[in-house]
Amino acid sequence: MSPETLLKVSNIDTFYGGIQALWNVSLEVKSKEIVALIGANGSGKSTLLDTISGLIQPAKGGIEFEGKNITTLNPFQIVALGISHVPEGRRVFPDLSVLDNLILGSYNRTSRPKKEQNLNMVYELFPILEERKNQLGKTLSGGEQQMLALGRGLMSNPKLMLLDEMSLGLAPIVINNVYRALRKIREKGITILFVEQNVRRSLEEADRACIMEAGRVVLSGDVTDLREEEEVKKAYFGI
Repeated sequence: MSPETLLKVSNIDTFYGGIQALWNVSLEVKSKEIVALIGANGSGKSTLLDTISGLIQPAKGGIEFEGKNITTLNPFQIVALGISHVPEGRRVFPDLSVLDNLILGSYNRTSRPKKEQNLNMVYELFPILEERKNQLGKTLSGGEQQMLALGRGLMSNPKLMLLDEMSLGLAPIVINNVYRALRKIREKGITILFVEQNVRRSLEEADRACIMEAGRVVLSGDVTDLREEEEVKKAYFGI
């Protein structure tokens, strides 16, 4: 694993019950990159994020983070090492205040000492959350809830953020704000691996992308190269 490689996934197979969901999947994410996972529903994108974050254990293969084997670690151990997972659907705590939702993100031993520092960073990225810090999570709009979910992920003091369908169901102007925040998060030295169905937007925002079909990575590379791939043009752009 090269010094600049932050995450390395090697030949993993993952099962849901008796059904295989990932087949021999490999990928690398370098430090401070934005990498997109692209594919249709059921292609294995979310399963891959769940496997990296320890929610599911692979049946075969391995996962390394900063050169350390994390394949068999529990999710709380993986969070403590610096991997934050923001799942699809936001999953904010509806009856807790915005501030309490954020503070819950800083529960692990490595992030607790930096709680105030990280809270200031979240408020800098999402000023609306500071304005609404005493409101209940359920009173926020969909876009504000997505910002809250991202903010809660940042409270764990991550080196790598795994983001699942963060633009799903949001208005175009809100999506633009979310992606703007993503670029600012990267500027703070945080690496991002995100799942997105909007291929066009993914290939605009990411540095590199991996395209998944039926639980396999079928194409990967720099987004500038992938935009010119005939398979990508036909499958996703109708060219």
